[in-house]
Amino acid sequence: MRFLSTRGNSEPLEFADAFAAGLAPDGGLYVPESLPSIDSLISDNTLEYPELAAAFFKLFDHDHSSEKIDDLVHQSYSTFENPANAAPLIPIADKTHVLELFHGPTFAFKDFGLQLVGNMFEDQIDRTGKSINVLGATSGDTGSAAIHGLANKEGARVFILYPEGKISNIQERQMTCTGADNIFPIAIDGSFDDAQRIVKDLFGDLDFKRRAGLSAVNSINLARILAQSVYYIHAFNQLKPSQKSDVRFIVPTGNFGNVLAGWIASRMGLPVKGLTVATNQNDLLFRLFNDGTYKPRQVEPSLAPSMDIQIASNFERFLYYHLKGDGEKTSLIMKKIKEGEEVDVPNFDPGLFSATRTDDEGIMKNIRKAKEEYGYIPDPHTACCFNHIESEETSVILATAHPAKFPETIEQSIKESPKHENLEKLKELEPKKVNLTAETDIIRQYLESNILI
Repeated sequence: MRFLSTRGNSEPLEFADAFAAGLAPDGGLYVPESLPSIDSLISDNTLEYPELAAAFFKLFDHDHSSEKIDDLVHQSYSTFENPANAAPLIPIADKTHVLELFHGPTFAFKDFGLQLVGNMFEDQIDRTGKSINVLGATSGDTGSAAIHGLANKEGARVFILYPEGKISNIQERQMTCTGADNIFPIAIDGSFDDAQRIVKDLFGDLDFKRRAGLSAVNSINLARILAQSVYYIHAFNQLKPSQKSDVRFIVPTGNFGNVLAGWIASRMGLPVKGLTVATNQNDLLFRLFNDGTYKPRQVEPSLAPSMDIQIASNFERFLYYHLKGDGEKTSLIMKKIKEGEEVDVPNFDPGLFSATRTDDEGIMKNIRKAKEEYGYIPDPHTACCFNHIESEETSVILATAHPAKFPETIEQSIKESPKHENLEKLKELEPKKVNLTAETDIIRQYLESNILI
């Protein structure tokens, strides 16, 4: 299968090359030339998670052998608490379920993509004999998952930008307390959007990208999105047959990657009634799906820091499909967005999408509501999903992080402080990071001094 740039001015690539490139030379994101059917993967007889993931990737990856894909996938999910059911579906009411995506090594949903991406990078290094320098930006969980997937891997160095003081203490410690010599956490004096802008600028500098051997771990890398599509299928397969006719997924999202993965699965044949985008007070996507206007505002720090985003990079993939594969129109709209313009999306139709918004007060209220009404304690991001749950339809809430990653907010909300022994151990370690200004040239200079050539 070939992969195309959303902006239409780059040569199509096969899976391995699109994976290695991350961002297309024209600045676009790679998308599959076609979306194959997943009818054969939808069943009441639930496959073990690694088997389902391997079967899904074989629809897209024709560069690796079937045996190699099996090996990469099984190795990736072997780090989860229960590899056979890496994403357990927990019923909390008659027709309401929570899909727990935090049973991987860093206790967040990003592990599903980044454990696999880390092993794919290791395979790439073995096949090509070339070292890689992985660059990414994080609003909290991507960085720690990427770091865990690549820590101490020979031939790889990892540079992760994150906004200083705007992620949780535990999230920062997961990135800065690894003890691995190939990990370089970079705290910048700005927002996640600043970090993401710098990463895109550096990938857009094609000469530097080539010289530095840059590879991407952010959800600009299509393998991340495809890996996340799998758990939507896994969740659907776990439902009772009587619950499968009216399924709505409620998804906390800031960068649009998590919910886009579900939308792609629906385009491939997953029977989905609706996808509800649950935002925090940084409600770019809420406004988009209610009035068809993409208008970034200033980021407001919140109790759900991983969603403190106003530039949702994966919106570009959705826009490309919405515009029926018109790369020229996609490029023009994305240029306006980069310049900070308000954009009215042409002929906008939300389709399966709806959206909800929750401010900090609402997050704490929803944590209390979830505990009192359902006996369930969500993390602050997942709490954004508890605004309005229709009892008449089957609801699947995606729980994106373990509540122990945000003990202060949980304590403030319900006077309980969830803990996990692995996270507690981080508090005893010495952080290692560098603080830099949010300027592309400054970050480029730092990378040039530390990359593997």
